[in-house]
Amino acid sequence: MAGLKNYYATGKRKTAIARVYMKPGKGTITVNKKNFDEYFNRATLKALVLQPLSETANIGSFDVRVNVTGGGVSGQAGAVRHGIAKALLEANPDLKAPLRKAGLLTRDPRSKERKKYGQPGARKRFQFSKR
Repeated sequence: MAGLKNYYATGKRKTAIARVYMKPGKGTITVNKKNFDEYFNRATLKALVLQPLSETANIGSFDVRVNVTGGGVSGQAGAVRHGIAKALLEANPDLKAPLRKAGLLTRDPRSKERKKYGQPGARKRFQFSKR
């Protein structure tokens, strides 16, 4: 197996961090030592994770192994998507244009806004009383 190269990338979304290891193979995806379909059981999350591979026509050409921690299942799916896109870029720099056009290389900066002191939430305010 001297000719096979491993590719590594880190993807992030909200508070989730995904470490993605990719190598040329049959297309199996393993997330936290579980099958990909078992870990992400919603169709929308599966489509989200597979988006970088389908955009670049690489479904079935890479074995992907992912360790993901933090956040919820949706944030984890976004982190895995970001990590796969970055690993694909490492594997083939020519894929930069289609991945960039699809917006897969940009880390989604949206995260939870902090709660402010003296108030019940980030944006919510206590009811105003004039008298």
